[in-house]
Amino acid sequence: MSFDRYGSDPLAGFTKRPVLSAAPTVAAERDLVLEHAATGFVGAIVRIESATVELEDRHGKIRAFPLGGGFLVDGQRITLAPPAKKKPAAPARSASGSFHVADVAARVALPSRIYVEGRHDAELVEKVWGHDLRVEGVVVEYLEGVDDLVNLVADFAPTSSRKLGVLVDHLVPNSKESRIAEAVARGPHRSNVLVVGHPYIDIWQSVKPARLGIAEWPVIPRGTEWKHGICEALGWPHDDQADIARAWQRILARVTSYSDLEPVLLGRVEQLIDFVTDTR
Repeated sequence: MSFDRYGSDPLAGFTKRPVLSAAPTVAAERDLVLEHAATGFVGAIVRIESATVELEDRHGKIRAFPLGGGFLVDGQRITLAPPAKKKPAAPARSASGSFHVADVAARVALPSRIYVEGRHDAELVEKVWGHDLRVEGVVVEYLEGVDDLVNLVADFAPTSSRKLGVLVDHLVPNSKESRIAEAVARGPHRSNVLVVGHPYIDIWQSVKPARLGIAEWPVIPRGTEWKHGICEALGWPHDDQADIARAWQRILARVTSYSDLEPVLLGRVEQLIDFVTDTR
């Protein structure tokens, strides 16, 4: 019978030491309450430097500790990291797509003006370009039609420091509106007045039809008042002017920025703003 002088395996009764999981990383931020494990100091973050953090306890005592491991949050080990770098906020944009100028009072109105055909045109321009116009000090007025535009321009008497821009509906070759625009362009004030237009029968059509849930604007037969015809084709009330006004407000409500309008109108309005503000 043999005798084992060393006995059984001396390590047989030991278990393997558990592997500690990595402590989660937490970004330092003001008012985060931490416990420094080595010292037992508990406090809220009051200051963050590039490599250290300062904690203030409930008695007002402040101590500094290096960032990294050795902290507890609610009893759980963490690694304290520097604050995450914040990405610079993108510059705010106005409804027209221009940079929004914050905290600026409306500029005193320039002597120059922009005329548009009617109230709906003015309301649409205000909704999309209102911020830009106030920053530049440009006033928009509506005319209720352009039949008397030649005389209106003569009365305004534009000069190099008092320019006039005009936005006209349905400015297409051989239309009444195009003949009026040509007469103004031949007139004595032609250097200081600019008449531009869009091809649409009415400013309503400058709103992209998709914004109203339709593929395209309805074609209205000749002899039918266009806005009444549009309302009828879309199944909207159209008995009187109040119905037409409500229809326009319904359309206008779908416009929140320049992206809701057809590009041809955008270019014309921007052209007018540039023209009347350039008084060099």
